[in-house]
This record gives sequence, C-alpha cells and structure tokens, in this order.
Amino acid sequence: MPILSLHHVTATVDDAQADLDFCLDGLGLRLVKKTVNFDNHHVYHFYYGDERGTPGTIWTTFPYANRGVPVGTKGAGQVTVTSFSVPTGSLSSWRAWLAGRGIAVNDLESRFGEPAVAFSDTSGLTFELIASGHDERRPWAGSGIDADIAIRGLHSVTCVVRDAAKTIDLMTGLLGFRVLEETKGRIRVGVSGGGPGKTMDVVHDVNAQPAVNGLGTVHHVAMAIGSEQEQLDLRGDLLRRGAKVTEVRDRCYFKSIYFREPGGVLFEVATIQPGFTADEPLATLGRDLKLPPWEEPHRADIEAALAPVKA
Repeated sequence: MPILSLHHVTATVDDAQADLDFCLDGLGLRLVKKTVNFDNHHVYHFYYGDERGTPGTIWTTFPYANRGVPVGTKGAGQVTVTSFSVPTGSLSSWRAWLAGRGIAVNDLESRFGEPAVAFSDTSGLTFELIASGHDERRPWAGSGIDADIAIRGLHSVTCVVRDAAKTIDLMTGLLGFRVLEETKGRIRVGVSGGGPGKTMDVVHDVNAQPAVNGLGTVHHVAMAIGSEQEQLDLRGDLLRRGAKVTEVRDRCYFKSIYFREPGGVLFEVATIQPGFTADEPLATLGRDLKLPPWEEPHRADIEAALAPVKA
C-alpha cells in the first residue's frame, strides 16, 4: 500500500493574524513552520500540527487577505470539511473552550459511531472535532489546552463528488485505501487499517454544485508516502492510468506530486522526510520566517510585502 496516512490539509484563508489566533489559541495547535507560498512568495504559508509537525497532524494555510482573491464556494470537486481527532468525552469541554473564544459550535449526529461537533473559522472554513477512543497520538503540550482533551491530529477529510465510483476505484485500486463503512450518500475509506489520521469520507451527490476555489475553501489534501522512490513509482502508475500528474516538487520539508482524482478533488502525495526540523531546531519551530534557499536573495523584498504577525 503506497499511501500510509493523511499528511496535511491546505486551505486558503483571509487574514494572517486572525488565522494564527484561531489555530494557536482556538485549536491549540503548534505553529511548526512560518514560511511563504512557494508559488507566490508574497503570501505566508503557515504549517500547524503537533510538536514536530508529524504527518497526519498537519493543517496548513495561505492567508490571502488584500490580494484580490474572492470568497470561494464549497461544492463538488473539493474537500469541504476538515475533521480533527479529540479524545472520547472531550466534546463538552471543547464546546465551552470554543464558546469562550466567540466560536459558535453545532452538535452533529453521531457518524459511524463517533460523536462530533462542527464550527467555522473567520474565513468560513468548516471544521469538525470527532471524538475517538482509538487515537494514541500525543498532542502538542504547549498550547494551554489540557492534554486530556487536546487535538491529537487530523481525523479525516470530507470530499464531495458527484459520482463516487471512479473516485473509489482510484483510491482502492491504486492508492491502497479500502472501504470501511457506508451510509446514505457517504463512503468512508481508510489506509493502514483506517482510524484517525488515516481516513477520508467521500460524499457523493449528483446535484452538488461545482466548487470554486477562494477564501474559506480547502485547496488540497495531501497523503503521506514512505519514500521518494515509492512516490516516483506511484507517479508512473498514475500517468499510465491517464492522470495528469505534476513533476516532483521540492517543498523543502517534503517532496510532492499533485493530481486531481476523477471527481475533481486536488490530491497531493508527500514524502515523510526530511520534516520541519530540516532548517530549525525542534524547540524553536515556527518562530522565524524560513525561506527556501532559492528565495533567500529576495528576503528583504519578501519581508517588506508580508503583514507583520505575532504568534
């Protein structure tokens, strides 16, 4: 099975400081890297996660405030919900925690036996906290949120497509997922046995309106792969299937390929190594603006164009 787990989820958000406040104070994640969008170096790229940004715990954002990017539309061909894993019995504490920060929380019907709540950030992104008794990952201890309730990492994402058949065929036939459970309009697939951080929900609705990328929408979901060679092998398999796949792109903390699955959702496959300690120590992750080597000659220009933020 080439895919090991989820790696990260990346979204387009509005204001940089509001995003930092929401993810650090609201969600209790750690800022593990402050860098720039490698495709637009005048825009931040924030990476959040556990202590070291372990694949499967990572949430990342591009803050595009005042850059002319319109509000997006959630719909078919997109990840519409990002779900985080929290311990069983913690949801009442989370309701109080989020309410205390002005974040409205909605209870959800239990899905596949797991209770959950939903809420949004200031950009309009939709999140869930799903309570699980099967997540042994250690949370980030420096957030101020009690470790007994803290987020363990990503639980899953919800992808919306109009027709699930080809999406499920690709995921089970090539990427190593298997169908875990089904309910009306929703198919849960997982890798490596499934569970938190290894799960995706495919919601299928023939009448779903097409998604439009923009502020408040998820740009892509990334899955983890064990080695660069496995990534190259998978790229070859995708090309032979007729998929349009990018060349391997060096993201400094991992290497990536990108392609759209048959339903239109943008998938990334990212390597585990080298990780976020490649250019700064574990103890001080996320404190300084880190640039890829090819952008260092432009540092003064880049820093001048970025809004000042406090993390």
